[in-house]
Amino acid sequence: MTRKTVTMSDIAKELGLSTVSVSKALSGKDGVGDAVREMIIKKAAEMGYTYTKGTKETVEKRHNIGIIVSEHFITKDAYYSRLYEKTMMKLTDAGQMGMLEIIMRKSEKILEPPALISSGRIEGIIILGQMSKKYLNMLRSYNLPILYMDFYDEDVTEDAVISDSVFGSSILTNYLIHKGHKKIGFVGSIGSTSSIMDRYVGYYRAMLSAGLPVKDEWRIEDRDEEGDFIEFELPKEMPTAFVCNSDAVAFNFVQKLQNMGYNVPDDVSVVAFDNFIYAEMSSPKITTYGVDTDALVRNVIKIMLEKLENAEYTAGRVLVMGSLIERSSVKAI
Repeated sequence: MTRKTVTMSDIAKELGLSTVSVSKALSGKDGVGDAVREMIIKKAAEMGYTYTKGTKETVEKRHNIGIIVSEHFITKDAYYSRLYEKTMMKLTDAGQMGMLEIIMRKSEKILEPPALISSGRIEGIIILGQMSKKYLNMLRSYNLPILYMDFYDEDVTEDAVISDSVFGSSILTNYLIHKGHKKIGFVGSIGSTSSIMDRYVGYYRAMLSAGLPVKDEWRIEDRDEEGDFIEFELPKEMPTAFVCNSDAVAFNFVQKLQNMGYNVPDDVSVVAFDNFIYAEMSSPKITTYGVDTDALVRNVIKIMLEKLENAEYTAGRVLVMGSLIERSSVKAI
């Protein structure tokens, strides 16, 4: 019987490591510690692996990358579906393999690891959208390269690529102020995600800088603790304008205002964030701060590939700029 040739993937599976780490250890490259390198070399010898310097296994260039997203983001917000699709296309263009896994709420609560990790099929993880701290900590325990996309966590620190939500929301709020608005509210549950919190901070900072009041009753909740959208409760004293945390929320909020007898923008002006399809679908079309999703995805893939090649590489929190897109949902007063 012909003996099966031992590959780097076989060694990696035996040790519970990535194939990239095994390759670096056996080829003398940086990116793995001395103890891990010694362990890999020993295991390779035990298994009868022969490394030829002039030969490279194709897996060194092609990586299997998992994209993990919480159920409520992928089913409730088409913006995240667009980010996922763009990420998959860019990964394919870069000659990489991307695999999606949707984490159900029950799995997240009981800290059930993604099947992509349990099966050892991926070398790195892109986490798309906010997840619980407990779940993020559980994912870290697998010692795979991790990158957060469109969120960050102050307590569970990892590299992250995010839109500049604070600056963008400040731009939107100042736009309303320059249009003569002094009573401006905010629509969004600030404890739900880091991006909504940052967008509230940007709004708050712009209001304070202009010497304008910020009232608690002018902040309208848009989702519950599970992340599901809830009915808007309008304040008794209505502002003349609102900053919404996303286009999807703004679309629903404009409909709520219209159903309550308000005209947008004659009675109430509305601005939003993302520049997604909902801003164009709305009547009137919504002025928004457009997120450069192409740049967001490019940065995510570039950083993840760097992390896969160098275990010591870190990018920190990378901010992606956007731009104000004026439409017809704001009236000067």
